[in-house]
Amino acid sequence: MASLADDRKRVFFTRGLTKVYVTGTVVVEALRGVDLDLYDSELVLLLGPSGSGKSTLLNILGGLDRPTAGEARFREHDLTRMDEAALTAFRREHVGFIFQFYNLIPSLTAEENVALVSDIAPHPMAPADALALVGLSERRSHFPSQLSGGEQQRVAVARAIAKRPEVLLCDEPTGALDSRTGVVVLAAIEAANRELGTTTVVITHNAAIAAMGDRILRFHDGRVAEVITNPSRRPAAELSW
Repeated sequence: MASLADDRKRVFFTRGLTKVYVTGTVVVEALRGVDLDLYDSELVLLLGPSGSGKSTLLNILGGLDRPTAGEARFREHDLTRMDEAALTAFRREHVGFIFQFYNLIPSLTAEENVALVSDIAPHPMAPADALALVGLSERRSHFPSQLSGGEQQRVAVARAIAKRPEVLLCDEPTGALDSRTGVVVLAAIEAANRELGTTTVVITHNAAIAAMGDRILRFHDGRVAEVITNPSRRPAAELSW
């Protein structure tokens, strides 16, 4: 593993992680024995084609799904043995999610959308502070319909980080955005990783994004096919595709 990880605490640990979906007579092996370590404060890119297992892994790490076999741990907690109530508490207290689509409530302002999460978190940021971190202080009273796609996604980033999560899981956060707008969103995710020390995992099929991470895990057919360590991280603002 990378030297970066040597001095940092392990946040996630998986061994032999397997996920099989069965629909009638159709069997799909989404994960095939994934061994993985993710460390405190690092930014990791999961790179690979659609169907290679990236989103399935993210859902298991985030407590949204359960593996068919294998071990998945968050710090000292065994995710595979948690009941639904414990997984709900895990998601609420430790994990922030960002998806390709923003899922904002149209009738609420940007600040009110962020407050939905901060109201249920034990040690939240003020919604205004979360919006400031992603560069949207001046747009906090605007409704989603008054915001561009990139601004809406940055509100989603602010909402995810407002509860100060230990882990930020991002599934194709720039998939619906053009390059220029996508870079702004990635810079917001980068800022959260840097300022809050949040362990950050970003799924993408876009190889150009890989340079911003500490490590890149290339997925193929449900397995980690390659692990690449960047000697230094390239700022998101310098990326283009």
